[in-house]
Amino acid sequence: MDRYLREPVSVCMAVYNGQKYIKEQIDSILLQLNNDKDELIIVDDFSKDSSLEIIESYTHPSIQLYKNEKNIGYIKTFEKAIYISRNPVVFLSDQDDIWIEGRLDKMYKRVLDTNNLLICSNFKSVDQEAKEEVFRFKSRLRQNNSENYIHNIIKIFKGNIAYFGCAMAFKREFKNYILPFPDYIDAHDLWMAMVANVNKKIIHLEDNTLLHRVHGNNKSFVKRKLHEKLYTRLLFFKMFIEAHKKKNS
Repeated sequence: MDRYLREPVSVCMAVYNGQKYIKEQIDSILLQLNNDKDELIIVDDFSKDSSLEIIESYTHPSIQLYKNEKNIGYIKTFEKAIYISRNPVVFLSDQDDIWIEGRLDKMYKRVLDTNNLLICSNFKSVDQEAKEEVFRFKSRLRQNNSENYIHNIIKIFKGNIAYFGCAMAFKREFKNYILPFPDYIDAHDLWMAMVANVNKKIIHLEDNTLLHRVHGNNKSFVKRKLHEKLYTRLLFFKMFIEAHKKKNS
């Protein structure tokens, strides 16, 4: 797909103390954007390192930088970025990954070719230098499971399905389904996946579309204690109920 012929996209990135990897991530994203229409919305969550200086060194017209006046957490920061986004297709981006060439156009085309609202892809987990694969999720996404909505929801409850925000994109109208994020959630990506499955508006893309760095600061790979896991399951149940309320409203 010619990036200059497609509709514009928005990329939403939440940043907090991301100086180590953020430049490589931004560079990988900008290579896939159309300077004239696309927007890379970066919301800095009151970083204390040189993240802001790195971002402000760019003169690319697609970059829009917003600064939180205090630290509000990555979920609320992503929520803010999504609210700001205005283009027909919205991508989420972590601060420390690397987009694989062709990711944007591939996901853009697939989600627009269907009546779905959310597309989720697979990814390759790599070490801090992004050279070696260090982790493979047990339950990768399969395209033929896209419409197995109950099965997908059960796997969300079990915590063994690869729904990661960094590997998601959605149509603008999906914002009406997911915003505002419920105050109790501790994973905005699982909230989005739950809503999309409840509404039968999700599609899986089997391709790896990014290199996902695994390191000590990754929110998505933090090991949890038993009582934390049980509490998370309770939150999933609340998300399930609320997603149905939104569907019927």
